[in-house]
Amino acid sequence: MTSKILILYFSRHGTTAAMANHIARGVESVSGAEAILRTVPDVSAVCEKTADSIPAHGAVYATLDDLRNCDGLAMGSPTHFGNMAAPLKYFLDGTTALWFSGALVGKPAGVFTSTSSMHGGQESTLLSMMLPLLHHGMVLMGLPYTEAALRETASGGTPYGPSHLASEDAVLTEHEKTLCKALGARLAKTAQVLKIS
Repeated sequence: MTSKILILYFSRHGTTAAMANHIARGVESVSGAEAILRTVPDVSAVCEKTADSIPAHGAVYATLDDLRNCDGLAMGSPTHFGNMAAPLKYFLDGTTALWFSGALVGKPAGVFTSTSSMHGGQESTLLSMMLPLLHHGMVLMGLPYTEAALRETASGGTPYGPSHLASEDAVLTEHEKTLCKALGARLAKTAQVLKIS
């Protein structure tokens, strides 16, 4: 029985996408688990913005069916003033039909973020992404301190979920990569247990 873990993210400069790819590696390290990478289109503050149905590069755009059919969810966004980016929030605001039907109730979920400054609101952004997932009835998962990388990291990483400090083109550290993979594996294993029960 395959468990499908949706990795849904918005990434403006590529760092959040890089984290998503490491989470996917963690998912696929679990036998019988499949990672599905999806992104969301940008939005405009001044007019309705349209986008091609398939982006020029990277993951394809998410649909409500991607959410409906997943067994677990990892959701990521860069920080924007201590909150998730508008494109991800805009997509989530369109999930009312899933909320009414209870399509996500009982499925495991986790969140991840990247910020360009040390005190850019990583933890508040992670918490902001958790709120709609709680409303959907999802089972939230973070990173326990049994993950050694969480205790040792000198850059990103929180018990709320993986994070990254992206100052001046900083690449993901080994600790950050490890924590991304750990979240992916935790979601995949938990989804499998919940799917059987």
